[in-house]
Amino acid sequence: MSWLTNFVRPKIRKLVQKTDVPENLWDKCSSCGQMIFHRELNANQRVCPHCGHHMRIDVKTRLELLFDDGKYERVETPRVGVDPLKFKDRKRYTDRLKDAQAKTEEQDAIVVAHGTMNGAPAVVAAFNFDFMGGSMGMAVGEGLVTAAGLAVTRKAGLVAVPASGGARMQEGILSLMQMPRTVIAVDQVKEAGLPFIVLLTDPTTGGVSASFAMLGDIQIAEPGAQIGFAGARVIEETIREKLPEGFQRAEYLLDHGIIDLVVPRKELREQIGRVISLLTKRDEAA
Repeated sequence: MSWLTNFVRPKIRKLVQKTDVPENLWDKCSSCGQMIFHRELNANQRVCPHCGHHMRIDVKTRLELLFDDGKYERVETPRVGVDPLKFKDRKRYTDRLKDAQAKTEEQDAIVVAHGTMNGAPAVVAAFNFDFMGGSMGMAVGEGLVTAAGLAVTRKAGLVAVPASGGARMQEGILSLMQMPRTVIAVDQVKEAGLPFIVLLTDPTTGGVSASFAMLGDIQIAEPGAQIGFAGARVIEETIREKLPEGFQRAEYLLDHGIIDLVVPRKELREQIGRVISLLTKRDEAA
């Protein structure tokens, strides 16, 4: 009996039991539904090889893809007051911030860095959608102001990469104040004769799209990116009409003259670097 229990039964179980497969080996494309091996997807910069759908990427990967050789230097942004309104809904705002900081290992929803893009000096202010939906509060406003000042100091092009659901409701009017602040910061870059380029990624909505995100000298978007102010459902309920197919997508905005270019992710570094070089040389010649 012991021979059957200790030897035969384990052998049989080993033959018939299912092998555990790690869940993170495959990703499913939300557009075409195809399963993609994660290494293949990452090698393709998280663009579906079957349908070309551009999936969202984290802010660190974004910076590595934009800067030459993936090398850049991060810039510390000024700290701001935490929870100035003592806001609480289902959770305290301070607890939400701590959770987001633990999840992303970032202080807030924006990262400022500088380096070169296709050989051209650039300062990039990139949003982190994983941090409370990339919402714009005081810290994000300070980040944009810091990036603009650095671009002027270094005589570099400023590239904003929004990915946001809009203003951060937990900071109330203080969040809305960041809209004019960021517009003024962008104006300072333009007054210095430096190019301001916006790379619109999925999604760019709300107060972000209603402020600096639509003020670029050149407006570039990734394929399929959702870009707008209010959501499509809210608009349909307000105007009581069916919206056109592809409404608020990058390609629709390109066709209607809202943005200048829709550029695949693999070509962004070269395209943006070339635009910075052309605009900088034009300004120097003038």
